[in-house]
Amino acid sequence: MKITNGIRGYAICTSPRSGSNFFCQHLSSTGALGHPLEYFNWRARRFFDHPNFPERVSGQIEKILTMGATSNRIYGLKIFAHQHDWISGEIDWTDALPNLHFVYLSRRDLLQQAVSWAKAIQTGQYRSTQPPNQTAVFDPELIQRQLDALVRERARWEMFYARTGIQPLRIEYEPLVADPLDAVSEVANMMGVKLQPTQDFSRVVIQKQRDLISQEWADRFKMERGNRNILDIV
Repeated sequence: MKITNGIRGYAICTSPRSGSNFFCQHLSSTGALGHPLEYFNWRARRFFDHPNFPERVSGQIEKILTMGATSNRIYGLKIFAHQHDWISGEIDWTDALPNLHFVYLSRRDLLQQAVSWAKAIQTGQYRSTQPPNQTAVFDPELIQRQLDALVRERARWEMFYARTGIQPLRIEYEPLVADPLDAVSEVANMMGVKLQPTQDFSRVVIQKQRDLISQEWADRFKMERGNRNILDIV
């Protein structure tokens, strides 16, 4: 079943640990900007909110247009660059999703993003609402690998925009965390949606996870790996 009549939506194109869960909950809480989630990550959907979420990409597209939509027929989704590789052999997803707009969510501090990803891998805590499975320990090799991966994720999206001529709405993590309403309003303006003058975000339960340990790890990593005479190949 393909549902296209009068429906429009947006993809939040981003990378892990960019504040995307925080952003998506704020967007969903408006009741008018879809329910953006990682619909192409069927394992996560089954774990978090939908035990019978489809494994086939065609079923995932249908879920984006139904489960991912609000009553005003606006849908949302979130996708990492590497998740495109999971589905590209089965479907041209940007063609399958009607009237699709693009939001690019990035983070200025790539090292802090890599530290956050390394901690999440070690603890299994990808959201503030999840309990950690174990204690994280400083691992410069792991941080380096995630930093490399983030640079590639960012480069792939920028190549995509340059090659296609798409001008996405650009949102950055740091201003987002400081003022979520402003970022949500930018998406609403892009989609032509008028929000309530006072938006209630009381249902947003996800909070940022950065702490003093994150800063300590970032500082230690720069001390150990901050040789200015090396220019990394990624």
